[in-house]
Amino acid sequence: MATAKVLAGARVVLPTGTVTDGRVIVDGTRIAGAAPDSAETVDLTGHWVVPGFVDMHNHGGGGASFTSGTVDDILKGIHTHRLHGTTTIVPSFVTGEMDFLTQRAGLLSELAEQGEIAGIHFEGPFISPCRKGAHDETLLRDPDPADVRKLIDAARGRAKMVTLATELPGGIDSVRLLAEHGVIAAIGHTDATYEQTVEAIDAGATVATHLFNAMPGLGHRAPGPIAALLEDERITVELINDGTHLHPAALELAFHHKGAGLVAFITDAMDAAGFGDGRYMLGPMEVEVKDSVARLVEGGSIAGSTLTLDRAFKRAVTVDQLPVEDVVRAISANPARLLGVYDTVGSLEPGKDADLVVLDEEFELKGVMRKGEWLIRP
Repeated sequence: MATAKVLAGARVVLPTGTVTDGRVIVDGTRIAGAAPDSAETVDLTGHWVVPGFVDMHNHGGGGASFTSGTVDDILKGIHTHRLHGTTTIVPSFVTGEMDFLTQRAGLLSELAEQGEIAGIHFEGPFISPCRKGAHDETLLRDPDPADVRKLIDAARGRAKMVTLATELPGGIDSVRLLAEHGVIAAIGHTDATYEQTVEAIDAGATVATHLFNAMPGLGHRAPGPIAALLEDERITVELINDGTHLHPAALELAFHHKGAGLVAFITDAMDAAGFGDGRYMLGPMEVEVKDSVARLVEGGSIAGSTLTLDRAFKRAVTVDQLPVEDVVRAISANPARLLGVYDTVGSLEPGKDADLVVLDEEFELKGVMRKGEWLIRP
Protein backbone atom coordinates (compact mmCIF):
# COMPACT_ATOMS: atom_id res chain seq x y z
CA MET A 1 0.00 0.00 0.00
CA ALA A 2 1.31 3.46 -0.92
CA THR A 3 2.48 5.60 2.00
CA ALA A 4 0.17 8.48 2.85
CA LYS A 5 1.70 11.88 2.19
CA VAL A 6 1.30 15.37 3.59
CA LEU A 7 2.41 17.99 1.08
CA ALA A 8 3.21 20.90 3.36
CA GLY A 9 4.36 24.51 3.22
CA ALA A 10 3.21 25.41 -0.30
CA ARG A 11 0.74 27.96 -1.59
CA VAL A 12 -2.21 25.69 -2.32
CA VAL A 13 -4.89 26.83 -4.79
CA LEU A 14 -8.32 25.67 -3.64
CA PRO A 15 -11.76 26.45 -5.12
CA THR A 16 -12.16 29.05 -2.34
CA GLY A 17 -8.81 30.74 -3.03
CA THR A 18 -5.12 30.36 -2.28
CA VAL A 19 -3.96 29.13 1.12
CA THR A 20 -0.48 30.27 2.12
CA ASP A 21 1.55 27.65 3.97
CA GLY A 22 -1.16 25.16 3.09
CA ARG A 23 -1.09 21.41 2.92
CA VAL A 24 -2.60 18.66 0.82
CA ILE A 25 -3.09 15.20 2.33
CA VAL A 26 -2.85 12.24 -0.02
CA ASP A 27 -3.95 8.81 1.13
CA GLY A 28 -3.80 6.10 -1.52
CA THR A 29 -5.14 7.43 -4.81
CA ARG A 30 -7.21 10.25 -3.31
CA ILE A 31 -7.01 13.51 -1.45
CA ALA A 32 -7.89 13.02 2.20
CA GLY A 33 -9.28 15.27 4.89
CA ALA A 34 -7.01 13.96 7.65
CA ALA A 35 -3.56 12.42 7.74
CA PRO A 36 -2.77 9.07 9.34
CA ASP A 37 0.07 9.00 11.89
CA SER A 38 2.27 7.13 9.42
CA ALA A 39 2.05 9.83 6.73
CA GLU A 40 5.23 11.03 5.05
CA THR A 41 5.73 14.80 5.07
CA VAL A 42 6.94 16.40 1.83
CA ASP A 43 8.22 19.94 2.36
CA LEU A 44 7.12 22.15 -0.54
CA THR A 45 7.96 25.53 0.96
CA GLY A 46 8.40 28.12 -1.79
CA HIS A 47 6.20 26.20 -4.25
CA TRP A 48 2.65 26.26 -5.56
CA VAL A 49 0.37 23.22 -5.52
CA VAL A 50 -2.43 23.35 -8.09
CA PRO A 51 -4.88 20.76 -9.45
CA GLY A 52 -3.74 18.52 -12.29
CA PHE A 53 -4.42 20.07 -15.67
CA VAL A 54 -7.38 18.94 -17.81
CA ASP A 55 -6.92 19.15 -21.60
CA MET A 56 -10.13 18.69 -23.57
CA HIS A 57 -8.60 19.22 -27.03
CA ASN A 58 -5.34 17.45 -27.90
CA HIS A 59 -4.22 15.56 -31.03
CA GLY A 60 -0.99 14.00 -29.79
CA GLY A 61 2.48 14.45 -28.35
CA GLY A 62 5.84 12.82 -27.81
CA GLY A 63 6.01 12.07 -31.52
CA ALA A 64 2.73 10.11 -31.38
CA SER A 65 -0.66 10.79 -32.99
CA PHE A 66 -4.00 10.16 -31.32
CA THR A 67 -5.67 10.06 -34.74
CA SER A 68 -3.53 7.42 -36.42
CA GLY A 69 -1.09 5.93 -33.88
CA THR A 70 -1.07 2.46 -32.37
CA VAL A 71 -2.24 1.88 -28.81
CA ASP A 72 1.39 2.11 -27.68
CA ASP A 73 1.76 5.38 -29.60
CA ILE A 74 -1.34 6.80 -27.96
CA LEU A 75 -0.13 5.80 -24.50
CA LYS A 76 3.23 7.44 -25.28
CA GLY A 77 1.47 10.66 -26.22
CA ILE A 78 -0.66 10.56 -23.09
CA HIS A 79 2.41 9.99 -20.91
CA THR A 80 4.23 12.88 -22.58
CA HIS A 81 1.46 15.28 -21.62
CA ARG A 82 1.21 13.83 -18.11
CA LEU A 83 4.85 14.75 -17.60
CA HIS A 84 3.82 18.33 -18.38
CA GLY A 85 1.03 18.33 -15.80
CA THR A 86 -1.96 17.14 -17.87
CA THR A 87 -3.35 14.42 -15.64
CA THR A 88 -6.70 14.27 -17.50
CA ILE A 89 -6.84 14.28 -21.29
CA VAL A 90 -9.38 13.98 -24.09
CA PRO A 91 -7.75 12.87 -27.37
CA SER A 92 -9.03 14.68 -30.45
CA PHE A 93 -9.38 13.27 -33.96
CA VAL A 94 -8.84 15.29 -37.11
CA THR A 95 -11.00 14.78 -40.18
CA GLY A 96 -10.90 11.33 -41.75
CA GLU A 97 -13.07 8.83 -43.59
CA MET A 98 -16.13 7.85 -41.57
CA ASP A 99 -15.17 4.16 -41.42
CA PHE A 100 -11.70 5.09 -40.18
CA LEU A 101 -13.06 7.43 -37.51
CA THR A 102 -15.54 4.85 -36.22
CA GLN A 103 -12.76 2.25 -36.01
CA ARG A 104 -10.51 4.66 -34.11
CA ALA A 105 -13.35 5.60 -31.80
CA GLY A 106 -13.76 1.96 -30.83
CA LEU A 107 -10.05 1.69 -30.05
CA LEU A 108 -9.95 4.83 -27.91
CA SER A 109 -13.15 3.94 -26.10
CA GLU A 110 -11.27 0.96 -24.66
CA LEU A 111 -8.60 3.31 -23.29
CA ALA A 112 -11.37 5.42 -21.78
CA GLU A 113 -12.83 2.35 -20.10
CA GLN A 114 -9.37 1.64 -18.66
CA GLY A 115 -9.17 5.16 -17.23
CA GLU A 116 -6.30 6.30 -19.43
CA ILE A 117 -8.34 9.06 -21.10
CA ALA A 118 -11.48 11.00 -20.21
CA GLY A 119 -13.27 10.53 -23.54
CA ILE A 120 -13.05 11.37 -27.24
CA HIS A 121 -13.36 14.60 -29.21
CA PHE A 122 -14.24 14.53 -32.92
CA GLU A 123 -12.87 17.66 -34.60
CA GLY A 124 -14.27 17.09 -38.05
CA PRO A 125 -15.32 15.93 -40.55
CA PHE A 126 -18.38 18.18 -40.08
CA ILE A 127 -16.59 21.48 -40.61
CA SER A 128 -16.60 24.26 -43.18
CA PRO A 129 -14.31 23.99 -46.21
CA CYS A 130 -13.97 27.78 -45.95
CA ARG A 131 -12.37 27.44 -42.50
CA LYS A 132 -10.81 24.00 -42.74
CA GLY A 133 -7.42 24.89 -41.27
CA ALA A 134 -5.27 21.74 -41.20
CA HIS A 135 -8.07 19.39 -42.29
CA ASP A 136 -8.25 17.57 -45.63
CA GLU A 137 -10.98 19.33 -47.63
CA THR A 138 -11.70 16.21 -49.72
CA LEU A 139 -12.84 14.38 -46.56
CA LEU A 140 -15.16 17.07 -45.21
CA ARG A 141 -18.92 16.48 -45.14
CA ASP A 142 -22.07 18.17 -43.96
CA PRO A 143 -23.16 17.27 -40.42
CA ASP A 144 -25.90 14.82 -41.28
CA PRO A 145 -27.38 13.72 -37.92
CA ALA A 146 -27.20 10.09 -39.06
CA ASP A 147 -23.43 10.39 -39.54
CA VAL A 148 -23.02 12.20 -36.25
CA ARG A 149 -24.94 9.39 -34.56
CA LYS A 150 -22.57 6.82 -36.12
CA LEU A 151 -19.60 8.45 -34.42
CA ILE A 152 -21.40 8.70 -31.09
CA ASP A 153 -22.38 5.03 -31.25
CA ALA A 154 -18.86 3.97 -32.27
CA ALA A 155 -17.48 5.70 -29.16
CA ARG A 156 -19.64 3.49 -26.93
CA GLY A 157 -20.65 6.25 -24.55
CA ARG A 158 -17.19 7.83 -24.49
CA ALA A 159 -17.78 10.66 -26.96
CA LYS A 160 -17.33 13.92 -25.07
CA MET A 161 -17.37 16.55 -27.81
CA VAL A 162 -17.99 17.04 -31.53
CA THR A 163 -16.85 20.20 -33.32
CA LEU A 164 -19.30 21.36 -36.00
CA ALA A 165 -19.74 24.13 -38.52
CA THR A 166 -23.33 24.48 -37.41
CA GLU A 167 -24.34 26.63 -40.39
CA LEU A 168 -23.95 23.66 -42.74
CA PRO A 169 -26.98 21.55 -43.74
CA GLY A 170 -27.95 19.35 -40.81
CA GLY A 171 -25.93 21.43 -38.36
CA ILE A 172 -28.73 22.56 -36.07
CA ASP A 173 -30.37 19.14 -35.97
CA SER A 174 -26.96 17.63 -35.13
CA VAL A 175 -26.49 20.08 -32.27
CA ARG A 176 -29.84 18.98 -30.86
CA LEU A 177 -28.88 15.32 -31.29
CA LEU A 178 -25.60 15.83 -29.43
CA ALA A 179 -27.29 17.72 -26.62
CA GLU A 180 -29.86 14.94 -26.24
CA HIS A 181 -27.05 12.39 -25.88
CA GLY A 182 -25.04 14.43 -23.39
CA VAL A 183 -22.24 15.17 -25.85
CA ILE A 184 -20.80 18.68 -26.11
CA ALA A 185 -21.68 20.41 -29.37
CA ALA A 186 -18.77 22.74 -30.08
CA ILE A 187 -18.94 25.50 -32.69
CA GLY A 188 -15.70 25.65 -34.66
CA HIS A 189 -14.04 25.67 -38.07
CA THR A 190 -17.10 27.68 -39.00
CA ASP A 191 -18.03 30.40 -41.48
CA ALA A 192 -21.29 31.17 -39.69
CA THR A 193 -22.88 34.56 -39.37
CA TYR A 194 -23.73 36.10 -36.01
CA GLU A 195 -27.37 35.09 -36.43
CA GLN A 196 -26.53 31.51 -37.41
CA THR A 197 -24.28 31.19 -34.37
CA VAL A 198 -27.02 32.43 -32.05
CA GLU A 199 -29.34 29.81 -33.54
CA ALA A 200 -26.80 27.07 -32.81
CA ILE A 201 -26.36 28.23 -29.22
CA ASP A 202 -30.13 28.25 -28.74
CA ALA A 203 -30.20 24.68 -30.10
CA GLY A 204 -27.74 23.51 -27.42
CA ALA A 205 -24.14 24.29 -28.41
CA THR A 206 -22.02 25.04 -25.32
CA VAL A 207 -18.37 25.36 -26.45
CA ALA A 208 -16.40 27.46 -28.92
CA THR A 209 -13.58 25.41 -30.43
CA HIS A 210 -10.33 27.44 -30.20
CA LEU A 211 -12.07 30.81 -30.25
CA PHE A 212 -10.79 33.29 -32.88
CA ASN A 213 -9.03 30.55 -34.87
CA ALA A 214 -10.70 28.97 -37.93
CA MET A 215 -13.64 31.41 -37.97
CA PRO A 216 -14.36 34.85 -39.46
CA GLY A 217 -12.84 37.80 -37.65
CA LEU A 218 -14.90 40.20 -35.57
CA GLY A 219 -16.53 42.83 -37.80
CA HIS A 220 -18.40 45.98 -36.87
CA ARG A 221 -21.23 45.45 -39.39
CA ALA A 222 -21.07 41.68 -39.69
CA PRO A 223 -19.90 40.63 -36.19
CA GLY A 224 -19.82 36.95 -37.12
CA PRO A 225 -19.52 34.06 -34.67
CA ILE A 226 -16.96 35.63 -32.33
CA ALA A 227 -19.36 38.26 -30.99
CA ALA A 228 -22.12 35.70 -30.43
CA LEU A 229 -19.76 33.29 -28.70
CA LEU A 230 -18.27 35.96 -26.45
CA GLU A 231 -21.54 37.50 -25.33
CA ASP A 232 -23.49 34.35 -24.47
CA GLU A 233 -23.09 32.96 -20.95
CA ARG A 234 -24.03 29.48 -22.16
CA ILE A 235 -20.75 29.22 -24.10
CA THR A 236 -17.32 28.30 -22.74
CA VAL A 237 -14.50 29.34 -25.07
CA GLU A 238 -11.38 27.30 -25.73
CA LEU A 239 -8.16 29.34 -25.96
CA ILE A 240 -4.74 28.20 -27.24
CA ASN A 241 -2.37 30.33 -25.18
CA ASP A 242 0.93 29.65 -26.95
CA GLY A 243 1.77 33.13 -28.25
CA THR A 244 1.18 32.00 -31.85
CA HIS A 245 -2.55 31.33 -32.10
CA LEU A 246 -3.62 34.41 -30.12
CA HIS A 247 -2.43 37.97 -29.64
CA PRO A 248 -2.41 38.84 -25.91
CA ALA A 249 -5.13 41.43 -26.60
CA ALA A 250 -7.41 38.68 -27.96
CA LEU A 251 -6.91 36.61 -24.81
CA GLU A 252 -7.62 39.68 -22.67
CA LEU A 253 -10.79 40.33 -24.69
CA ALA A 254 -11.99 36.79 -24.07
CA PHE A 255 -11.39 36.97 -20.32
CA HIS A 256 -12.99 40.41 -20.14
CA HIS A 257 -16.21 39.21 -21.78
CA LYS A 258 -16.40 35.65 -20.47
CA GLY A 259 -14.82 35.91 -17.03
CA ALA A 260 -12.58 33.17 -15.66
CA GLY A 261 -15.50 30.76 -15.29
CA LEU A 262 -16.19 30.43 -19.01
CA VAL A 263 -12.68 29.95 -20.43
CA ALA A 264 -10.90 26.63 -21.02
CA PHE A 265 -7.21 26.58 -21.88
CA ILE A 266 -6.40 23.81 -24.36
CA THR A 267 -3.27 22.77 -26.24
CA ASP A 268 -4.68 21.62 -29.60
CA ALA A 269 -1.34 19.83 -29.57
CA MET A 270 -0.09 17.63 -32.36
CA ASP A 271 2.62 14.96 -32.39
CA ALA A 272 5.54 17.39 -31.97
CA ALA A 273 4.44 18.56 -28.52
CA GLY A 274 7.15 17.58 -26.08
CA PHE A 275 9.19 16.13 -28.95
CA GLY A 276 10.75 18.74 -31.27
CA ASP A 277 10.91 20.28 -34.71
CA GLY A 278 10.64 18.18 -37.87
CA ARG A 279 8.14 16.71 -40.34
CA TYR A 280 4.97 15.04 -39.05
CA MET A 281 1.60 13.82 -40.27
CA LEU A 282 -1.63 15.29 -38.90
CA GLY A 283 -4.18 12.81 -40.21
CA PRO A 284 -3.45 12.71 -43.95
CA MET A 285 -1.80 16.17 -43.96
CA GLU A 286 1.96 16.71 -43.82
CA VAL A 287 3.12 19.23 -41.25
CA GLU A 288 6.46 20.95 -40.74
CA VAL A 289 7.34 22.12 -37.26
CA LYS A 290 9.93 24.89 -37.15
CA ASP A 291 10.84 26.86 -34.05
CA SER A 292 8.01 24.99 -32.28
CA VAL A 293 5.34 26.33 -34.68
CA ALA A 294 3.42 23.70 -36.70
CA ARG A 295 2.28 24.58 -40.23
CA LEU A 296 1.02 22.56 -43.18
CA VAL A 297 3.72 21.86 -45.72
CA GLU A 298 1.20 22.68 -48.44
CA GLY A 299 -0.42 26.06 -47.91
CA GLY A 300 1.25 27.05 -44.65
CA SER A 301 -1.84 27.00 -42.41
CA ILE A 302 -1.20 26.66 -38.70
CA ALA A 303 -1.61 22.95 -37.92
CA GLY A 304 -2.38 22.60 -34.25
CA SER A 305 0.30 23.49 -31.73
CA THR A 306 3.31 22.10 -29.91
CA LEU A 307 1.96 23.49 -26.64
CA THR A 308 1.90 21.73 -23.29
CA LEU A 309 -0.34 23.00 -20.52
CA ASP A 310 2.51 23.80 -18.12
CA ARG A 311 3.73 26.34 -20.68
CA ALA A 312 0.21 27.68 -21.14
CA PHE A 313 -0.08 28.10 -17.35
CA LYS A 314 3.23 29.94 -17.01
CA ARG A 315 2.47 32.24 -19.95
CA ALA A 316 -0.98 33.10 -18.60
CA VAL A 317 0.47 34.17 -15.23
CA THR A 318 3.75 35.78 -16.28
CA VAL A 319 2.99 37.27 -19.72
CA ASP A 320 -0.76 37.81 -19.59
CA GLN A 321 -0.66 38.75 -15.89
CA LEU A 322 -3.75 36.71 -15.02
CA PRO A 323 -4.39 35.79 -11.38
CA VAL A 324 -3.21 32.29 -10.55
CA GLU A 325 -6.69 31.37 -9.31
CA ASP A 326 -8.23 32.37 -12.66
CA VAL A 327 -5.67 30.29 -14.55
CA VAL A 328 -6.41 27.26 -12.38
CA ARG A 329 -10.10 27.59 -13.20
CA ALA A 330 -9.37 27.82 -16.92
CA ILE A 331 -6.86 24.98 -17.01
CA SER A 332 -8.45 22.53 -14.54
CA ALA A 333 -11.87 23.23 -13.05
CA ASN A 334 -13.72 24.56 -16.10
CA PRO A 335 -12.77 21.78 -18.54
CA ALA A 336 -13.44 19.18 -15.82
CA ARG A 337 -16.95 20.54 -15.36
CA LEU A 338 -17.61 20.58 -19.09
CA LEU A 339 -16.46 16.99 -19.42
CA GLY A 340 -18.62 15.87 -16.50
CA VAL A 341 -15.66 14.71 -14.39
CA TYR A 342 -15.49 17.50 -11.80
CA ASP A 343 -16.65 15.09 -9.12
CA THR A 344 -13.26 13.34 -9.35
CA VAL A 345 -10.76 15.85 -10.83
CA GLY A 346 -10.29 19.57 -11.45
CA SER A 347 -9.78 20.81 -7.88
CA LEU A 348 -7.94 19.90 -4.70
CA GLU A 349 -10.72 18.65 -2.42
CA PRO A 350 -11.03 15.62 -0.11
CA GLY A 351 -12.41 12.59 -1.90
CA LYS A 352 -11.15 13.57 -5.34
CA ASP A 353 -8.33 11.88 -7.21
CA ALA A 354 -4.90 12.98 -5.99
CA ASP A 355 -4.02 14.66 -9.29
CA LEU A 356 -1.84 17.70 -8.76
CA VAL A 357 1.01 19.79 -10.11
CA VAL A 358 3.85 21.42 -8.17
CA LEU A 359 5.25 24.69 -9.55
CA ASP A 360 8.14 26.80 -8.30
CA GLU A 361 8.01 30.55 -7.70
CA GLU A 362 8.68 31.20 -11.40
CA PHE A 363 5.83 28.83 -12.31
CA GLU A 364 8.15 26.19 -13.73
CA LEU A 365 6.84 22.66 -13.33
CA LYS A 366 8.64 20.75 -10.59
CA GLY A 367 6.31 17.88 -9.74
CA VAL A 368 3.37 15.91 -11.09
CA MET A 369 1.19 13.47 -9.17
CA ARG A 370 -1.56 11.35 -10.72
CA LYS A 371 -3.87 9.23 -8.58
CA GLY A 372 -1.49 9.51 -5.64
CA GLU A 373 1.66 8.44 -7.49
CA TRP A 374 4.49 10.81 -8.35
CA LEU A 375 5.25 10.93 -12.08
CA ILE A 376 7.76 13.66 -11.33
CA ARG A 377 8.77 14.01 -7.69
CA PRO A 378 9.61 17.56 -6.58
